[in-house]
Amino acid sequence: MEGLILAIAALLDFLIGDPAGWWHPVQGMGWAIARYTEKALGWLKTPAMQRLAGIGLGIGLIVGSGLVGWAIVAAAKQLNEWGAIAIEIILLASCFAARSLRQAAEEVLRPLQAGDLAQARAVLSRYVGRDTENLSEPDILRAVLETVTENATDGVMAPLFYALVGAAVPGVGSVPLALAYKAASTLDSMVGYKEAPYTDLGWFSARVEDGLNWLPCRLTVLTLSLLSGNPLHVWKLCLRDAPQDPSPNSGWSECAYAAMLGVQMGGTNWYRGVAKHKPLLGDDLHSITPKTVQQALQLTRYCFLIWLGLGICGSLLIRS
Repeated sequence: MEGLILAIAALLDFLIGDPAGWWHPVQGMGWAIARYTEKALGWLKTPAMQRLAGIGLGIGLIVGSGLVGWAIVAAAKQLNEWGAIAIEIILLASCFAARSLRQAAEEVLRPLQAGDLAQARAVLSRYVGRDTENLSEPDILRAVLETVTENATDGVMAPLFYALVGAAVPGVGSVPLALAYKAASTLDSMVGYKEAPYTDLGWFSARVEDGLNWLPCRLTVLTLSLLSGNPLHVWKLCLRDAPQDPSPNSGWSECAYAAMLGVQMGGTNWYRGVAKHKPLLGDDLHSITPKTVQQALQLTRYCFLIWLGLGICGSLLIRS
């Protein structure tokens, strides 16, 4: 049954994604993080106290999200088995972001391909932290590709990885671990910054998210390298370039896609008027085009389906 739940949840995300106006678990997580952060930054003034508060925030939200997910499913099973399955499917689908990632990329590409550079910049600003006002078309395409390839791990593959791990553990199920990971990812996106005021409050959340992403990221790179037909080339480029990236994971993810697509990512970005240089990832063999972005999205879809298929087969073997 776990395999069927995973398959239907994946299909639901592919077909529907996150409908506008519907409540999403991340909204609840975001509300809790914002309230906690407001109080902690207002009351705690020393770095040590903020670090302790950050540990409490990270552990509390991650463990709490997993427990709430487990409790909801367990309570639903006491009332109606089919209703519980429906709840599991909906909660699990909310943890996958493949369709949302694809929609975000396409929202930027549509005006760009229509020649409306200003609109493409405006739409892009909703999805990236860098300044977009003066970006050229190649810069916009690079930003979209970097977003798609970086989030392939934390938005798509890592939630599936933890759902599969949870499905393999008797009495746990896919939903609790997927929601726990989603909480870690949300924490990192909201408070996991090195800049003030989150330097101390968010350090624990950032480190936890890095740790949780480490294995799914490497497995994603391995999967991509096998799909490329030339795994040694992909790993060679990743070993050459990825360690130069300050993130222990995003550089690996981006570099694997860059190696497969024959493009180069990284370079100078501007954040609130300040230039920051990211290391160059991959070789500049081809220009980044809208087709390149679509190819990256397709590669992520292939990886997702491979893992999903292996996970479903594994669950059938475990229960046989």
